[in-house]
Amino acid sequence: MDNQVIDVEKISGYHAHVYFEPHTRPLAERLRDQLADFDVVLGRWKEGPVGPHTRAMYQVAFAPEQFDLVVRWLMVNRQGLDILVHPDTGLGHAGDHTARALWLGRSLPVKVEYLQQIDRDYKMAEAIPLTEG
Repeated sequence: MDNQVIDVEKISGYHAHVYFEPHTRPLAERLRDQLADFDVVLGRWKEGPVGPHTRAMYQVAFAPEQFDLVVRWLMVNRQGLDILVHPDTGLGHAGDHTARALWLGRSLPVKVEYLQQIDRDYKMAEAIPLTEG
């Protein structure tokens, strides 16, 4: 990653990925119920590894204006669960999930190769001109 300065005003949103195991799922359920009181979008339950995520999880999406409140709340109410928080910068999924991310709890493995492939696919799709037909 280079030393480029990123304008935080260009961040379109944030995701928090709440990881759980079978024995911690009740904690994750309680946390999810409490998060429903915030101005967030709750994603579906993923009962096992999916995409770049190596553990079961669900996603919580929120606007930049909600970052302070949601992340502060998660810091003190995460019930011992591990949570990845990352921005949507538009500069690449791999960097958003790693270099530009923060962890609450333990840092868990993320499949960086998967995210790099998404970024390559996205760049290729942008390079293909749209034609009318």
